[in-house]
Parts: sequence; structure tokens; C-alpha cells
Amino acid sequence: MHYYQFNIGDYASHTRNLSLLEDLAYRKLLDEYYLHERPLNGCITDVARQIGMKDYQAEVAFVLKSFFTNKEDAWINKRADREIMHYASKLDQASRAGKASAEVRRNGRSTDVQLTNNQQPITNNHKTLTSTSKTIVANRDCNRPETVSEQVWSDFQTLRRAKKAPITNSAISKIDKEAGKAGILLEAALVECCARGWTGFKADWMKGKAEPFDLGAATQRILQRELDKESTNPWDLEAIK
Repeated sequence: MHYYQFNIGDYASHTRNLSLLEDLAYRKLLDEYYLHERPLNGCITDVARQIGMKDYQAEVAFVLKSFFTNKEDAWINKRADREIMHYASKLDQASRAGKASAEVRRNGRSTDVQLTNNQQPITNNHKTLTSTSKTIVANRDCNRPETVSEQVWSDFQTLRRAKKAPITNSAISKIDKEAGKAGILLEAALVECCARGWTGFKADWMKGKAEPFDLGAATQRILQRELDKESTNPWDLEAIK
């Protein structure tokens, strides 16, 4: 987890009695907790070493005893646990929505193929009409997937039209599939396309780029946007313990 809300005012009001080193220890402990999405394991000496403060064990011990609960050799922060569960739920929801959207597009494509196979043989007299029909279909953009915001979809439409590349169900399905290989969401892949001027997307294209796609920088921004809508304040110390 690479993002969590930070309310400066609330944090300052609840930690005003901490020394500079204790404040640093608290921030580093929370960063370690959220980054690895799990309790801090081990004795105080081990935890202090994990956050790079082995020479300040007294300060680390004070913060752990003040803001964390020790249970079975693990330092637990209930508030952080709830934030992590909320984050995982949003990620799972986005993943399931993306799979459902891809399934809908696959089903629609299967229907199109079946209708095409059942058509009567095309004669020479039908060539002009058929060609015109295909052109009309090709120039009509497909609908915006539910997992893609209106702004990103509009930007991607503008890019494709500028490159004279209509947006089709097949094109979006391929991008969605490659996004899955890269470990990111469809919207994140479209954001990357708009940023780099790509009309399509390949997972291999992300290898060696300046921003490695762990979950993807764009994916993190999307999840951050969703978390901003619903997430509560993690600095509410009444709920931390």
C-alpha cells in the first residue's frame, strides 16, 4: 500500500507532546505498517532496526506503547488495519469490475462473429454497400467501460481520433488484457497511453520505464481518488488503539 490519508492538523494536535525523535519514529512506524500491510513483528529492538532507528530504541518503545497494541509478539494498530482492509476492498472491487467489463465485451464480440458467419455470401453487387457499412461501424466509438472515468475516456478518444484510429470493442479488450499482464487497471493503461501518445498498449512496453509498474503509478492515482471519496481520517487516535 503506497498511499494513506494524512491530515496535518489532526496529526499535529494528537502528537504535540512528542519529541522530534518520537515524532519521526511514529511516522516511520506508520509508513512501515502501511507499506507492508501488516503488523510490526518482533521485539522493540527488531522493530527499531526495521525502521532504521536502532540507536533510538527508547523513543521507538515510547511510541509503540502509546499508539500500538502488542499481541503475540506483534505490534498492532487497529486503525491502520481498517485502512488497509478498506484499501484491499477497493482494489478487489476494481478488479472484479474490470473482469466483468471484459466479459461483457467478450460476449458482445462472440455475438457479432456468430451473426457474421450466418450471413449470406456476398456478391459483387454488395461490395460497395458492405464496405460502406464497415466504415460506419469502424467510425463509431464503443461505449465507455464502467471502470474508466469520463475524463480519461474523453482524453483517450481525443488521442485515437487525432491518430485516425477508431475505438472499437476489440481494441479496448486487447488493452484490458495487456493491462492485466502488467498488473494494472484498464484506466491506468489508458492514462499511460494518453501520456505517451500510444493508441494501444502492451505490457512489454512498460519494461525498463522510469516509473516501474508495481501496481502502476496511474493505478495508484486512481485508487487514491477512490479512497479520497470514502476513506476516513487515520489520525483519529480514539480509533487507533
